[in-house]
Amino acid sequence: MNHKNKKSKTVSKNKTLFNAQEFLDSAGVERSIKEFKKAEVVYAQGDAAESVMYLKQGGVKLSVVSEGGKEAVVAILGPDDFFGEGCMAGQPIRMGTASTTSASTVLVIDKKQMFKVLHEQHELSDRFISFMLARNIRIEEDLVDQLFNSSEKRLARTLLLLARYGKEDKPHAVLHDVSQETLAEMIGTTRSRVNFFMNKFRKLGFIKYNGGLQINTSLLSVVLHE
Repeated sequence: MNHKNKKSKTVSKNKTLFNAQEFLDSAGVERSIKEFKKAEVVYAQGDAAESVMYLKQGGVKLSVVSEGGKEAVVAILGPDDFFGEGCMAGQPIRMGTASTTSASTVLVIDKKQMFKVLHEQHELSDRFISFMLARNIRIEEDLVDQLFNSSEKRLARTLLLLARYGKEDKPHAVLHDVSQETLAEMIGTTRSRVNFFMNKFRKLGFIKYNGGLQINTSLLSVVLHE
C-alpha cells in the first residue's frame, strides 16, 4: 500500500515538471540556435531588444554598467533559464549585457513569435509567467539581502542559489566558472573579503573543491544564523 502511494506521488510530481526545450520543439516555435564560446557577448547593454533568449546549455552572466563605468553582476543563469525577456514588456533596448560564463547554446526567439506562442500555447505561457514571477521575487530578495544582511550571509545565499538549492527537479550543481571577482560583484564587496569567507566556508566543510566548487547544503546555516 505504501509502495503504491509512493509511486503515485512520484508520477504526480513528474507530471508537474515542465521541460521547456521539449515544448519549444513540439510547439514548432520558430527560433535560431546560436553557439557561444566562453566569455562571449550574447547581447550588449544598449542593443535593440528584439528577441527572447532561452539557455539550452552553458551559463550566462547578466551585468549592468553605470554611467561612471562601474559594473554590477545582477544574475548568473543556467540551463532552462529565459533571459532578454524585457522586450516583452516594451523595453526598446537592452538594459544590461548578457555574456557567457562557459561554452553555451542559446535559442533566440523573435519577440513577435514569442507573443504568438504565448497566446496560443497555454502550457508554455504558464511556464514563462512562473519564470517571470520567480525572477521578480528573486530581485526583491536580492534587494533585501543587500540592505540588511552581512557580506558573509550574502555570499552564502548567492552560492546556494547558484547551486540551484531548493529546486527539487534539479541536482545541485558543481560550479566551474564562477570566479571570486564575479562573486564579489554580485554581493557588493571586495574579492579579498570573498576569499576570506570562502576559506572559512571550506574549513567548516560547507564547500569543497573537487573538479569544481561543490556546495554543501549545510551552508544554509550561515544564511539562517541570526
